[in-house]
This record gives sequence, C-alpha cells and structure tokens, in this order.
Amino acid sequence: MKKHLPSCPDCDSAVEVDRRGFLQTVGSAAAAAVPVLWAVPRAAAAPTPSSPAETAVKALFDSLTDEQKSKVCFPWDYQDKRRGLLRTFVSNNWQITPYQINSSFYTKKQRMLIHDVFKGIINPEWYDKFLKQLKDDTGGKPWGEQQSIALFGTPGSDKFEFVMTGRHMTIRADGNTQDHVAFGGPIFYGHAASGFNEKVHHPGNVFWHQAVMANKVFSLLDSKQQEKALVEKLPHESEVPFRGDKGGFPGIPVANLSDDQKKELQKVLLALVEPYRKEDQEEALACLKKQGGLDKCSLAFYSDEDIGNDKEWDNWRLEGPAFVWYFRGSPHVHVWVNVADTPNVSLNAEG
Repeated sequence: MKKHLPSCPDCDSAVEVDRRGFLQTVGSAAAAAVPVLWAVPRAAAAPTPSSPAETAVKALFDSLTDEQKSKVCFPWDYQDKRRGLLRTFVSNNWQITPYQINSSFYTKKQRMLIHDVFKGIINPEWYDKFLKQLKDDTGGKPWGEQQSIALFGTPGSDKFEFVMTGRHMTIRADGNTQDHVAFGGPIFYGHAASGFNEKVHHPGNVFWHQAVMANKVFSLLDSKQQEKALVEKLPHESEVPFRGDKGGFPGIPVANLSDDQKKELQKVLLALVEPYRKEDQEEALACLKKQGGLDKCSLAFYSDEDIGNDKEWDNWRLEGPAFVWYFRGSPHVHVWVNVADTPNVSLNAEG
C-alpha cells in the first residue's frame, strides 16, 4: 500500500572531512579572547573544479547524451518563465527538472555519479542523517526517488553549477565559480520527522539540535537582553534577502553580548555549517568574517508559533549584512540559508 505523504502548505507551492582539526582551529580561538573569537581558519579553502563533488559533476556531464543534455543542462544565465534565473532559485519543496534521479532517464552509472556528487557536498558524518531526512520527508521512499538535478554552464569551465532539489532540500556544487556566495548560492534544508505538525522538542528531527543550542544562548541572556532578543511577529520564511550594513536586523546585536554568550553563539555557528563539506564550511565562515564576523550580526527569537507554548523557541534567526540563517521550526523544521561576502547579491526565492 502506497504511503500517503501529507501536504504542507509551506512545502507545496566522498570527501573525507578532517572535522576534528577544523573545529580545533576555530574552537581554540573561541576559547581565547573576544578579538580571536570570530577567527576562521587562516587558509579558508573554498571548493574548486577539482574537488570530489565537482569532479563527479564533470564526469556526469561528459556521460550525458545530447538528448539528456537538452533536458537537464542549461546555459549559465538561463531564465525560467516562472522562476526567473533558474540557477539561483531556492524553495522549500521543488523539482528543478521533472526527471527523478532514480528514474530510467539516467543510466545506472549516471545515478552513481549523481550520488557521488551528493556525498561530496555533505559532511561524511552527516550522510546517514541526510538519508533519514530524505526518507522521512518522502513517505519512506529511497534516495533519488523524489529528487532531481540540473546543470548550468559547462562543468570544468570557469562557470558551472550543479543543483539538486526535492522536498526539504536544495544543495549546490559550483567549484567556486559563482562569485561572492557560499554554498554556490542560497540553500535549503528541513525535516518533518514526526509528521507535518511536529511535537514539542521535535523528536527524531536531525536538525533540531541546532535550535537547542540556540536556545541555550537565549537562556544565558539576562532579562533585558531576552526582552531585546525576543520578537513577536514571525517573518515569512522566504524573507531572507540581504539587507546590507544598514539593514536594521531584528533581535539583539551580537556585539552587545558578553564574552561567554558569544562563545556559546560561536558553537551554534559551527553547528549550522557542520552538515556540509569542509570547503563549504570554511567558505561560509570566510564570507562572514569579511562582513565583520558575528559582531555585525543580530540574533532573534520569535514568540510566535511556539509549539507547546513551552518557551523553547522553535523559530529563530541569525542575520548580518550578507548572512541570513533562518531556522523556522513550526510546524516542522524549515531552514533557509543565504550567505555571501557582499550584500550586493540578489535573492531568487519562493516559499
């Protein structure tokens, strides 16, 4: 019997990472004085065309027939009638092309190459967690059954990008050929572990620990700081364009936090980037550092849509001039990510 996938009004519309060494580099700085707290590894290594994921993208492109390329390969600046610049589009549940990865459209070898790209984009320690998320969010279907891909530009050239989409997932591999942005552009992750309306504490949700860590920061704030950090009205989930240096970010400025509070927030930041490959982690942190680091950001928690009314804030947002990480945990987890080294990058999103 086919399992029915519940409809969501918001949803419907192998590299080996030396993570221990990376966290020691940043974590040791966090344990020191505040000026060092926001340091990133001195040699931030963005992805390149020869990174494992991008190498698999090139092999996939070379294996495609002309007919396949006509359906899933697009010019770099291809404009879709509905979505505009298709390469930069992001949403919470969408298919960039109608050809599912596990369909007969692709050969077995091509499906394996796409899987290699997927594995290359994520942190190996997160591989099983992402498989769980994808299985839970597609009614138990295996990987590739409800995900699709597209290729832009010519892999191996100075401009190319691979995009994979599906329910609660948009990920990219661009070999750092997309100027200024981290992760190849805006990305999305989410999880509905226990149904459309998740329960208090989001049991089984692979991303909820990020919110638990953020709530720990809130618990360290004094009453006046909490009053500043807590915002009543929840913005629309796709409201993640950059506001620049004079954006008037909601919540409490990170610069107003104490050293201990900042150290806990630094841990949250590392947890946010952790699911992705080392190169993307470092590039995202380098983008943030170029903007002035966390001290240029604000942290907001939203009293609206508090599941169980338990004051464990399900919805929160870390935002800077060109950095937005919007964790929306109600009715289930949706996370919108938009990171660049300059605010002069437009957003193409739909939620």
